[in-house]
Amino acid sequence: MSQTETKTKRTTTRKPATRRGAPRTRKKAPGMSDVAVAALEDMKAVNVRILDVRNLTDITDTMIIATGTSDRHVRSIAGRVVEWCKAAGFQPMGVEGERDGEWVLVDLRDVLVHVMLPRIREFYGLEKLWEVRPAQRGTARA
Repeated sequence: MSQTETKTKRTTTRKPATRRGAPRTRKKAPGMSDVAVAALEDMKAVNVRILDVRNLTDITDTMIIATGTSDRHVRSIAGRVVEWCKAAGFQPMGVEGERDGEWVLVDLRDVLVHVMLPRIREFYGLEKLWEVRPAQRGTARA
């Protein structure tokens, strides 16, 4: 090999120059709740609420509550959440209530997804149960 061939070879294998101090932008991998919410939106779930319950319970970090328009829709929504979470690498611990389809719970460990019929959601009022108003935090009543 001649010197000119060696130089050419070196320049073609060299990595492209990067600017020093330039911020690197890395796309953040979607979390479980992101994947679950995307699946809910894809299936046209109604009135999706995301509740941060980390300070209220050790059971889970996030509860997602959504409504389906019929029992078949509720089952389909829950099925899509399971499907998308598995595809994203999150293995659900369990699914409850698929048989009746009135209220299906998808347990993703750190995220619980509740998909309900409107009358079931109204009756149980999970949002009210897990919602804490600022005036109630840290105040002890005698």
